[in-house]
Amino acid sequence: MNYFLPGGWVTAILASAVALGFYDICKKHAVRDNSVMPVLFFATLTGSTVFVAGSALSGGLAGYFSAINHQWWLVFAKSLLVATSWTCVYYAMRELPISIASPIRASSPLWTVLGGIFIFDEHQTGMQLLGMLAIFAGYYAFSLIGKREGFPWRSHGMILIVIGTILGAGSALYDKYLLGILKIDRGFVQFWFSVDLVFILGLGCLARMTAAPAMHRFKWRWSIPATGALLIAADWLYFYAVSQPDTNISTLSLMRRCSCVVTFALGSWYFRDRDVKIKAVALASILTGVFLLAWFR
Repeated sequence: MNYFLPGGWVTAILASAVALGFYDICKKHAVRDNSVMPVLFFATLTGSTVFVAGSALSGGLAGYFSAINHQWWLVFAKSLLVATSWTCVYYAMRELPISIASPIRASSPLWTVLGGIFIFDEHQTGMQLLGMLAIFAGYYAFSLIGKREGFPWRSHGMILIVIGTILGAGSALYDKYLLGILKIDRGFVQFWFSVDLVFILGLGCLARMTAAPAMHRFKWRWSIPATGALLIAADWLYFYAVSQPDTNISTLSLMRRCSCVVTFALGSWYFRDRDVKIKAVALASILTGVFLLAWFR
């Protein structure tokens, strides 16, 4: 079967990876020298509005209000986790060069695998362990590059990007619990997750603006709504690919992570980052590790 025909899962996941790459570039553009919390709120509001409107047009909206209360609270916990992760990542993206932040974000499968080992008692192959070492080698290389550019591991931005990445991996593990173990409907999770995020981040934005004056004045940019719309598009394409009966999940996971190549190549050029060739070697180490984690599980 030709997986590259229109409608095939390979076409969908490649489009998802490209959308994710441009999502990161728009995110960096939106937060650069800008107040982070309003950017995060309005980007999320845009994406959530698109998703809720799509749910209403598809006729599936009514079913999302019929679930029992404890399921709603479980999804609300996921929303809190993701809101915290995104807040860390957005603040980190404002401070760090995109050619450092994007590759570190791409290493999230490492933390998901480690979580699977300790939480779900999953066992890893020798090649996967080698993949972990390759990712840690890439981390070490970025620590040396970051230190030379004024961003050592103990810097605010580096700490936040790692925390955000780990929390994002925790969200993936929690998804496995919600969807794989509790068997909660995926549409219900996506819908209430989108709605909850708007309220959580809206309150966070209000609290931040009330508690202390922002160091950066908020500036509206076209990239703010584009960030939210691109994420919704990337996720929609991802779930479409997953739903296809002939999907190879290992290949799919690897191809989706290649979004960082788009971000790294175009973002480094657009934002004029330094030391791109050296960073490309460190990125290759991380992508090699991600490949080994995805392909040999």
